[in-house]
Amino acid sequence: MPQPSLDRRVVVTGLGALTPIGETVPEFWDAMMAGESGAGPITKFDASEYPTHFAAEVKDFDAATVVDKKDARRMDPFAHYAIAAADEALQDAGIDSSSMTEDEQNSTGVVFGSGIGGMKLFQDQVVTFAHHGPRRISPFFVPMMVIDQAPGLIATRHQFRGPNYATVSACATSNNAIGDAWMLIRLGLAETMVAGGTDASITQIGLAGFGNMKALSTRNDDPQTASRPFDANRDGFVMGEGAGALVLESLESARERGATIYAEVAGVGMSDDAYHISAPHPEGLGARLAMRQALKTAGLEPEDVDYLNMHGTSTPLGDVAETKAIKAAFGDHAYNMNLSSTKSMTGHLLGAAGAVEAVASILAIKHNRVPPTINFETPDPDCDLNYTFNEPQDRDVKVALSNAFGFGGHNTCVVFRQVEDE
Repeated sequence: MPQPSLDRRVVVTGLGALTPIGETVPEFWDAMMAGESGAGPITKFDASEYPTHFAAEVKDFDAATVVDKKDARRMDPFAHYAIAAADEALQDAGIDSSSMTEDEQNSTGVVFGSGIGGMKLFQDQVVTFAHHGPRRISPFFVPMMVIDQAPGLIATRHQFRGPNYATVSACATSNNAIGDAWMLIRLGLAETMVAGGTDASITQIGLAGFGNMKALSTRNDDPQTASRPFDANRDGFVMGEGAGALVLESLESARERGATIYAEVAGVGMSDDAYHISAPHPEGLGARLAMRQALKTAGLEPEDVDYLNMHGTSTPLGDVAETKAIKAAFGDHAYNMNLSSTKSMTGHLLGAAGAVEAVASILAIKHNRVPPTINFETPDPDCDLNYTFNEPQDRDVKVALSNAFGFGGHNTCVVFRQVEDE
């Protein structure tokens, strides 16, 4: 087993993404660079009676291409998505679990979260119970629904016997997973970790719940422009779905394997607003603290940061609070960085958002190109930073931060840094 060391460097060697704008990492990146929106009318059910008729759905995914049809029927879509993203990340990292030694399997783990878990299954089984009674409930109901099935299924599929659990912190979920994986490797509890998040909550009950709390955009006449972070006419977020996965390992392990290194996970920050069950602190106090912690653990100054992938959900309160937090955390440098919200294209992937946006941040480092915030038309005087509106921007990106915040006041920030000697 690896030896613990808080000086141990942790790097990213594999990426996976299943999103509304691309079902692989290359497709996802190309769509972002083209400024494509994944939003459109909901096809999974009739949404005509809901205030919001649209979402950002994963378009052509077939679970049978990932798992056996029989097994697929015993899983909720959130688990299908997790397995697909993890498979891509492992393949990208050059890790073939079938050829691993027992020691390698024992030192490889999975931390994978979901904001909500098996919502479709839960909804369907409640309907079955109401119509037909308890005898008709599936014996697979509980194991199919619970969030820890995502990391459990990934581990079983690849025979990974290292640390394994799920994180749940609403829309901060997968940033917490990445942060935990980083700490587990540094503590010597694992050599390699698969970390990420998944959600498949575009369901009747999900749309009703978020809609009735007035969190969603109702721009039904033009769904593709509905997610418009920092625009004065934003009116709520667009529900999305999908999964993101990263393979993290020690720098020593990556070099020994001759793996491609995308970036170093340089630091993490975590906090809570301690303010409200769903609304952000109006001054972004918790978000500010998370970003400052992330810089501190990375040993960086605010001026070292080139790009920040914002939480940026396109809600009236959230975008302003995050902007205030960035100004407080970075001072004058807040105006020198490139910022963007890739949710303008993907919609809000809930528990998967942090992992997918981590992939976007890492690719910005790889390509020295900042993804845009699309759909901007009307300035908001309270949002006056460089949000990289409408077009990607070429820029030397050596350090990128990725924010993810969640209902309950959860705030997370992960720092990725170019490994200059690679």
